[in-house]
Amino acid sequence: MEKLANRLGLRTNAHIFFWSAGLMVTFLVVLLTFQDPIGRAFGAGREWIVTNLGWFFILGVTSWLIFLVWLAVSKHGRLRLGKDSDRPAYSNLSWFAMLFAGGIGTVLMFWGVAEPISHFTTPPVAGVEPYSVEAARDAMGISLYHLGLHTWAIFTLPGLAFGYFIYRHDLPMRVSSVFWPFLKERIHGPIGKTIDVFAVLGTLFGLAVSLGLGTSQINAGLTALTGIPDAVWPKVVIITVLTMVATASIVVGLDKGVKRLSNLNILMAVGLMIFVLIAGDTVFLLRSMIESIGIYAQDLVPLSFWNDAMAQFTKDGGWGWQGGWTVFYWAWTVTWAPFMGVFLARISRGRTIRQFIGGVLVAPAAFTLVWFVIFGWSAMEIDGIGGTGGSISAAVAESVPLAMFEFFAQFPAATLVSGIAVVVVALFFATSSDSASLVVDMLCAGTGDAGPVRQRVFWGISEGALAASLIVLGGTAGLTALQEVITVIGLPIFVMTFVMVFAVLAGLRQEPARVGAPIAAAAIASRHGPVRAEPGRSDPADTEPAHTEPAHTEPVVPADGGNGVRAGGHDGSPEPARDAARSRPPT
Repeated sequence: MEKLANRLGLRTNAHIFFWSAGLMVTFLVVLLTFQDPIGRAFGAGREWIVTNLGWFFILGVTSWLIFLVWLAVSKHGRLRLGKDSDRPAYSNLSWFAMLFAGGIGTVLMFWGVAEPISHFTTPPVAGVEPYSVEAARDAMGISLYHLGLHTWAIFTLPGLAFGYFIYRHDLPMRVSSVFWPFLKERIHGPIGKTIDVFAVLGTLFGLAVSLGLGTSQINAGLTALTGIPDAVWPKVVIITVLTMVATASIVVGLDKGVKRLSNLNILMAVGLMIFVLIAGDTVFLLRSMIESIGIYAQDLVPLSFWNDAMAQFTKDGGWGWQGGWTVFYWAWTVTWAPFMGVFLARISRGRTIRQFIGGVLVAPAAFTLVWFVIFGWSAMEIDGIGGTGGSISAAVAESVPLAMFEFFAQFPAATLVSGIAVVVVALFFATSSDSASLVVDMLCAGTGDAGPVRQRVFWGISEGALAASLIVLGGTAGLTALQEVITVIGLPIFVMTFVMVFAVLAGLRQEPARVGAPIAAAAIASRHGPVRAEPGRSDPADTEPAHTEPAHTEPVVPADGGNGVRAGGHDGSPEPARDAARSRPPT
């Protein structure tokens, strides 16, 4: 494999790259060749997971949130993500701006209307009347639960683990490095490479689902604006065109242009939010914002542990609603954990654990609350709180991606605003694919340096092909099919992320033993001599115990932090941007 990598001019870990690429291509061929049996297999797998392990997903994410809060207030909160002498590379303002950018994207544009309206129309809590005041209140509480602190806990945990082990222990930029306390030098062997391959595949599938669902929203917008049919073939065309745009940006190096477009995306998204606030019932929204803080605080603990265990005694189906919403949310979001973790670690080197957890959890969650209040409460008010429903709930019942465009139809300059929304989603799509190519390439290589263009082009094309394949596999039931695929793929990534809790605890227990050299480097040196980096080698650990350490020059910040955070271009200069196209379907 190393000879082939050298012959192709690649600069990566040959084993991780070729195994990840080979398995991905195999999945593509199998998905397209055996569509019906594969579709049934994923459907059966999802049904088994949500029925038997739904409680594990819900308990797991809540446990991670509790662990992070405990860690932040503990004595370990003073430790830095890096050497004790390291200090943050970015000011608080710049850092918060990048975290703020992480809260913006098509996930909020899409679900800011669709999720509250979905719960408002079909309350998940037994005995609550649709369109009632109580249904509206519950809809807001559940929406904030799904996209607030819990979602960001899923990103904060791997980001913390990456930052701690990569920068404080001088380990490679790979997911396997997090498991150093358990595996030691074996992170460079078959076990470590298996972990890294699973992480790469999970990230690719998570991104493919996001691109597929983002395409559904673009298609819905074009249908509303131009009459283009909402069908499989337009989605495949959209994915193809935008993948070509993303690939072109890699080839010709449109870093400055992409950066400017990313900043424009932020301004456009925030502009839409301010437009709705001013054009809507401003006083009602401001009052609702204060009240929603209380709703979230009141509902957070009950929802964190709610498994609807009594459902089997009161209604049909014990996991129908949560399997399609909460379990799917957590399974999908965790596939972005390696992707987002890299970004968060990159921009946070030198910060204390307490600063990191507080900033990453609170800042994006706070923006999410503001977004949902403005879009969610506006949509429910327009649809008729205390009434029988209106055009927005009817649009959600027909096609979830139509919700935002039906919502904008109730405001002045509806066509212009809807057109802006389509452009924002499309740009998020293209730039997120470009950025993901860089991050996946970094996870394969194990360093923060950008690999050759051909490597990133390969991953960019692969991501588009995988997304298109999932759309074709799903057919007219594309949203349901994507939901099934990501729930199955997310399970092993979820287990892997859960183990990170114990890895971080094990690493922290070794802190008193640190004397000068990082733990990992000192442990290797004590047995095999000094650690040395060998540039140009695919993986020194394949032939000797020493491993390649990441360079300590200013690293290349991923162009997209996963979950759509555009941190900067491939030249390494981070800057706030946008969230990837990551829309989520209900059952």
